Amino acid sequence: FAIQLLKDLEEVKELLVKVTRKRLRDVLLTEKHKLELEIKNQPLPKPKDVVEEEKSSLGGYTVKINNYGWDQSDKFIKIYISLNGVQKLPAENVQVNFTERSFDLLVKNLNGKNYTMTFNNLLKPISVEGSSRKIKTDTVLVMCRKKREEKWDCLTQVEKESKEKEKAAYDTSDPSEGLMNLLKKMYAEGDDEMKRTINKAWVESREKQSKGDIPMDI
Repeated sequence: FAIQLLKDLEEVKELLVKVTRKRLRDVLLTEKHKLELEIKNQPLPKPKDVVEEEKSSLGGYTVKINNYGWDQSDKFIKIYISLNGVQKLPAENVQVNFTERSFDLLVKNLNGKNYTMTFNNLLKPISVEGSSRKIKTDTVLVMCRKKREEKWDCLTQVEKESKEKEKAAYDTSDPSEGLMNLLKKMYAEGDDEMKRTINKAWVESREKQSKGDIPMDI
């Protein structure tokens, strides 16, 4: 595993020499820092029998965590991850690796499984030294220390860009165009019942319009 990390690090360094775009360079620098930390934290090689014993105790597979809640104060972004029985684990089984714009959570050997969660491209920079994790009953609390005490509208840059695109789609000078965009989104994301309802409303509005009851084309 350590050899693979070293190869990844060498490749990132080669890319850094070639990249000129600041945004890509920032991403690569973050990845370089993360890889260096992982290599630094790699344990020393262990005898084969010890490795086999650890493999059997770690469980068969890793689960990616997708559900979480979050909150914020002036100083911290707080991410709450529910994991039944996590408080019973040794503290070293719950690991979080922070960088200025990301964090990785790894929970080892919880009920025979490993759990991971990764947040990349956080909305704003965080302090690596000031960030930490707390283990509570059935919950892991990840505390990201804000570099600046300001409100975050969302957790990641991707979320922000998604919200801005969505807002732009509906923020139009033509109200009927905004309504159409909203209906299209509801139709695309809705279940069968929602699609039937929208189709019915569409047909009825067309019929009324053909009779002259509705002057505006919705």
